Amino acid sequence: MRRPINLLIILIVAFVAIFLWEKLKTFNPFGTEEASTTHNIVLKEMTTLGKIELANFTFRDVVEQEIKRSYLPNPKAILIVQGNAVGCIDLTKVKAEDVATKNDTLIVHLPDPELCHYSIDHKNSKIYDTQYAFMNEQQLLNEAYKSAESKIQQSALEMGILEQTRKNADLVLRPILENISGKKVVLQFRLSATLSAPK
Repeated sequence: MRRPINLLIILIVAFVAIFLWEKLKTFNPFGTEEASTTHNIVLKEMTTLGKIELANFTFRDVVEQEIKRSYLPNPKAILIVQGNAVGCIDLTKVKAEDVATKNDTLIVHLPDPELCHYSIDHKNSKIYDTQYAFMNEQQLLNEAYKSAESKIQQSALEMGILEQTRKNADLVLRPILENISGKKVVLQFRLSATLSAPK
Protein backbone atom coordinates (compact mmCIF):
# COMPACT_ATOMS: atom_id res chain seq x y z
CA MET A 1 0.00 0.00 0.00
CA ARG A 2 2.83 2.39 0.77
CA ARG A 3 4.22 2.38 -2.76
CA PRO A 4 0.98 3.62 -4.47
CA ILE A 5 0.50 6.20 -1.71
CA ASN A 6 4.08 7.42 -2.06
CA LEU A 7 3.64 7.64 -5.84
CA LEU A 8 0.41 9.59 -5.39
CA ILE A 9 2.11 12.00 -2.96
CA ILE A 10 4.99 12.52 -5.42
CA LEU A 11 2.53 13.28 -8.24
CA ILE A 12 0.61 15.75 -6.07
CA VAL A 13 3.83 17.48 -4.99
CA ALA A 14 5.03 17.64 -8.60
CA PHE A 15 1.69 19.08 -9.73
CA VAL A 16 1.73 21.70 -6.97
CA ALA A 17 5.36 22.60 -7.78
CA ILE A 18 4.54 23.09 -11.48
CA PHE A 19 1.50 25.16 -10.62
CA LEU A 20 3.47 27.40 -8.25
CA TRP A 21 6.31 27.77 -10.78
CA GLU A 22 3.92 28.96 -13.49
CA LYS A 23 2.42 31.47 -11.07
CA LEU A 24 5.84 32.74 -9.98
CA LYS A 25 6.87 33.36 -13.61
CA THR A 26 4.03 35.85 -14.01
CA PHE A 27 4.17 37.22 -10.47
CA ASN A 28 4.76 40.96 -10.24
CA PRO A 29 5.62 42.20 -6.71
CA PHE A 30 4.55 45.72 -7.74
CA GLY A 31 1.03 44.72 -8.68
CA THR A 32 -0.62 44.99 -12.07
CA GLU A 33 1.24 47.07 -14.66
CA GLU A 34 -0.44 48.91 -17.51
CA ALA A 35 1.19 51.05 -20.18
CA SER A 36 0.10 54.68 -20.05
CA THR A 37 0.83 57.28 -22.71
CA THR A 38 -0.18 60.93 -22.63
CA HIS A 39 -0.41 63.07 -25.76
CA ASN A 40 -0.76 66.83 -26.00
CA ILE A 41 -1.09 67.38 -29.76
CA VAL A 42 -1.75 70.84 -31.19
CA LEU A 43 -2.72 71.66 -34.77
CA LYS A 44 0.14 73.85 -35.93
CA GLU A 45 -0.98 74.70 -39.46
CA MET A 46 -3.69 73.85 -41.97
CA THR A 47 -2.88 74.21 -45.67
CA THR A 48 -5.14 73.95 -48.69
CA LEU A 49 -3.69 71.43 -51.12
CA GLY A 50 -4.29 71.79 -54.83
CA LYS A 51 -1.20 70.22 -56.32
CA ILE A 52 -1.87 67.24 -58.55
CA GLU A 53 1.07 64.86 -58.83
CA LEU A 54 1.57 63.68 -62.40
CA ALA A 55 5.11 62.27 -62.67
CA ASN A 56 7.25 60.24 -60.31
CA PHE A 57 10.91 59.51 -61.02
CA THR A 58 12.66 56.88 -58.87
CA PHE A 59 16.45 56.93 -58.61
CA ARG A 60 19.14 54.65 -57.27
CA ASP A 61 22.55 56.10 -56.53
CA VAL A 62 25.82 54.65 -55.22
CA VAL A 63 27.28 57.39 -53.02
CA GLU A 64 30.90 57.42 -51.91
CA GLN A 65 31.42 59.93 -49.11
CA GLU A 66 34.73 60.89 -47.53
CA ILE A 67 35.89 63.29 -44.82
CA LYS A 68 39.41 64.48 -45.51
CA ARG A 69 41.79 64.78 -42.56
CA SER A 70 45.29 66.15 -42.22
CA TYR A 71 46.82 63.34 -40.19
CA LEU A 72 44.46 60.45 -39.41
CA PRO A 73 43.01 58.14 -42.10
CA ASN A 74 40.03 59.62 -43.95
CA PRO A 75 36.63 58.21 -42.84
CA LYS A 76 34.80 56.78 -45.85
CA ALA A 77 31.35 55.40 -46.50
CA ILE A 78 29.65 53.77 -49.47
CA LEU A 79 25.86 53.95 -49.53
CA ILE A 80 23.29 52.56 -51.93
CA VAL A 81 20.64 55.26 -51.88
CA GLN A 82 17.16 55.13 -53.35
CA GLY A 83 15.00 58.22 -53.69
CA ASN A 84 12.29 59.79 -55.76
CA ALA A 85 11.22 63.09 -57.26
CA VAL A 86 7.64 64.12 -58.02
CA GLY A 87 6.45 66.55 -60.67
CA CYS A 88 3.12 68.30 -60.20
CA ILE A 89 0.86 71.14 -61.27
CA ASP A 90 -0.56 73.57 -58.72
CA LEU A 91 -4.26 73.85 -59.59
CA THR A 92 -4.81 76.53 -56.94
CA LYS A 93 -3.11 78.92 -59.39
CA VAL A 94 -5.82 78.40 -62.03
CA LYS A 95 -8.16 81.42 -62.16
CA ALA A 96 -11.47 82.03 -63.92
CA GLU A 97 -9.75 83.99 -66.70
CA ASP A 98 -7.53 80.98 -67.42
CA VAL A 99 -10.51 79.09 -68.84
CA ALA A 100 -11.98 80.22 -72.17
CA THR A 101 -14.43 78.80 -74.70
CA LYS A 102 -13.98 79.09 -78.45
CA ASN A 103 -16.79 77.50 -80.48
CA ASP A 104 -16.85 73.86 -79.36
CA THR A 105 -13.39 73.99 -77.76
CA LEU A 106 -12.49 74.65 -74.13
CA ILE A 107 -9.07 76.24 -73.72
CA VAL A 108 -7.48 75.89 -70.27
CA HIS A 109 -4.27 77.72 -69.35
CA LEU A 110 -2.43 75.78 -66.68
CA PRO A 111 0.47 76.93 -64.50
CA ASP A 112 3.81 75.51 -65.50
CA PRO A 113 4.83 72.17 -64.00
CA GLU A 114 7.04 72.23 -60.94
CA LEU A 115 9.14 69.85 -58.92
CA CYS A 116 6.85 69.29 -55.94
CA HIS A 117 9.24 67.37 -53.76
CA TYR A 118 12.23 65.07 -53.81
CA SER A 119 13.51 62.89 -51.01
CA ILE A 120 15.56 59.90 -49.93
CA ASP A 121 13.72 56.63 -49.43
CA HIS A 122 15.54 55.57 -46.25
CA LYS A 123 13.61 52.31 -46.05
CA ASN A 124 15.12 51.11 -49.34
CA SER A 125 18.55 52.69 -48.87
CA LYS A 126 21.42 50.96 -47.11
CA ILE A 127 24.98 51.45 -45.94
CA TYR A 128 27.19 49.21 -48.07
CA ASP A 129 30.52 49.81 -46.33
CA THR A 130 32.35 52.18 -43.95
CA GLN A 131 36.05 52.68 -43.19
CA TYR A 132 37.61 54.57 -40.25
CA ALA A 133 34.15 55.96 -39.47
CA PHE A 134 33.88 55.03 -35.79
CA MET A 135 34.34 58.66 -34.66
CA ASN A 136 32.52 60.46 -37.49
CA GLU A 137 29.97 57.96 -38.75
CA GLN A 138 26.86 60.08 -38.21
CA GLN A 139 28.44 63.14 -39.83
CA LEU A 140 29.62 60.98 -42.72
CA LEU A 141 26.16 59.49 -43.31
CA ASN A 142 24.38 62.85 -42.97
CA GLU A 143 26.67 64.40 -45.59
CA ALA A 144 26.16 61.44 -47.90
CA TYR A 145 22.36 61.59 -47.68
CA LYS A 146 22.38 65.36 -48.11
CA SER A 147 24.51 65.07 -51.23
CA ALA A 148 22.33 62.26 -52.61
CA GLU A 149 19.16 64.28 -52.08
CA SER A 150 20.63 67.25 -53.92
CA LYS A 151 21.68 64.93 -56.77
CA ILE A 152 18.14 63.57 -57.03
CA GLN A 153 16.79 67.10 -57.48
CA GLN A 154 19.38 67.93 -60.13
CA SER A 155 18.95 64.62 -61.99
CA ALA A 156 15.15 64.86 -62.04
CA LEU A 157 15.32 68.28 -63.70
CA GLU A 158 18.04 67.22 -66.13
CA MET A 159 16.14 64.07 -67.11
CA GLY A 160 12.99 66.02 -67.98
CA ILE A 161 10.57 65.53 -65.12
CA LEU A 162 8.89 68.86 -65.88
CA GLU A 163 8.36 67.93 -69.53
CA GLN A 164 7.01 64.52 -68.48
CA THR A 165 4.64 66.23 -66.05
CA ARG A 166 3.41 68.43 -68.90
CA LYS A 167 2.78 65.37 -71.10
CA ASN A 168 1.04 63.47 -68.31
CA ALA A 169 -1.24 66.46 -67.68
CA ASP A 170 -2.54 66.10 -71.21
CA LEU A 171 -2.97 62.34 -70.77
CA VAL A 172 -4.70 62.57 -67.38
CA LEU A 173 -6.49 65.92 -67.15
CA ARG A 174 -7.70 66.44 -70.73
CA PRO A 175 -9.97 63.34 -70.87
CA ILE A 176 -11.49 64.26 -67.49
CA LEU A 177 -12.23 67.84 -68.56
CA GLU A 178 -13.65 66.69 -71.91
CA ASN A 179 -15.95 64.26 -70.14
CA ILE A 180 -17.16 66.96 -67.74
CA SER A 181 -17.57 69.77 -70.27
CA GLY A 182 -18.67 67.78 -73.31
CA LYS A 183 -16.25 69.87 -75.39
CA LYS A 184 -12.89 69.36 -76.99
CA VAL A 185 -10.24 70.52 -74.49
CA VAL A 186 -6.92 72.17 -75.27
CA LEU A 187 -4.43 72.51 -72.43
CA GLN A 188 -1.90 75.29 -72.63
CA PHE A 189 0.84 76.10 -70.16
CA ARG A 190 1.51 79.72 -69.33
CA LEU A 191 5.21 79.73 -70.18
CA SER A 192 4.67 77.77 -73.40
CA ALA A 193 1.82 80.05 -74.42
CA THR A 194 3.95 83.14 -73.73
CA LEU A 195 6.85 81.80 -75.77
CA SER A 196 4.64 80.91 -78.72
CA ALA A 197 2.58 84.13 -78.67
CA PRO A 198 3.27 86.54 -81.56
CA LYS A 199 5.22 89.68 -80.66
